[in-house]
Amino acid sequence: MITSADILKALSTVEDPDLKRDLVTLNMIKDVKVEPKKVSFTVVLTTPACPLKEKIRQDCEDAVEKVTGPDVDIYILMTSSVTTLRDNAPLLPGVKNIIAIASGKGGVGKSTVTSNLAVALAQTGAKVGLIDADIYGPSIPVMFNCEHEQPMVKQVNGKNIIIPIEQYNVKLISIGFLAPPDSAVVWRGPMASSALKQFFSDADWGELDYLLIDLPPGTSDIHLTMVQTVPVTGAVIVTTPQKVALADANKGMAMFKQPQINVPILGVVENMAYFTPEELPDNKYYIFGKDGGKNLSEKHNVPFLGQIPLVQSIRESGDSGLPAAMKEGPTAEAFKDLAKTLARQIAIRNAQKPTLVTDVK
Repeated sequence: MITSADILKALSTVEDPDLKRDLVTLNMIKDVKVEPKKVSFTVVLTTPACPLKEKIRQDCEDAVEKVTGPDVDIYILMTSSVTTLRDNAPLLPGVKNIIAIASGKGGVGKSTVTSNLAVALAQTGAKVGLIDADIYGPSIPVMFNCEHEQPMVKQVNGKNIIIPIEQYNVKLISIGFLAPPDSAVVWRGPMASSALKQFFSDADWGELDYLLIDLPPGTSDIHLTMVQTVPVTGAVIVTTPQKVALADANKGMAMFKQPQINVPILGVVENMAYFTPEELPDNKYYIFGKDGGKNLSEKHNVPFLGQIPLVQSIRESGDSGLPAAMKEGPTAEAFKDLAKTLARQIAIRNAQKPTLVTDVK
């Protein structure tokens, strides 16, 4: 007679391909039931965006079948619970992972990458929020087709709390919602930092798996404010392949590695990696150089998250407020693959259980 213990023993031979430990030790197997001619159990993945879901399912089925034989039906329910290192965090207690999206240089498409990443993660079923921390040039309201919206405010214990605007299943806050679209935001550094702090402390974000922060280009006190205010899971560096962008991306990486910041780099995204004309979808023209982002990630020994092509439809999608990740075709697939790779790197980072920096002297 086969028991639940037998099934667990069989599943203890199945390894998570990324975390390099077995599913039972990782506490990813739940609700094992053994009935005549039927075995069922649940596999709890570390993210709904897991790119290896089918491999894990097949490995589990093969392992259990070795014990039960081919005549027993095996039912596997695949669910997910996004991992986190932020236990009992006083600020944003319901947010599991805070991800900074940065670039050394402006104009490399960082906001485009951030908005499409947010949408692609939300499409997998993850709960996603996005803070537009580019105080001087907020573009997220346009990219999400809600530049004329204004967030509601509610009173909680005598304090005004901002309710993020929700669009395409992503919760959003941007200075662009609070200032008229055609007026310039002329603020000194401390005022901008104060606004960013309010986006963290005075907003009702609720439960989120991923909170993406679209940072301004360069290295400024906004970046320091962010890591001083909340512990950041990791940073993503966006660059184009050209030499001048890579030089600035190097500085961005160096900033996150400084002892007083100490935020791990989750990976590099190479945007505008090559130009593909719509009428010649199989052609690639490397107008900004080739593999610059890839070489940068190898030089710093950090993951290379992926390449995004330079195609007209991405620009049109940003301008129309309907992100490319929501459409069909190779561009949408590139962003979806990028989201899965990022979710995978976050799960690997969380499994290593380093401490999060919560205070900067």
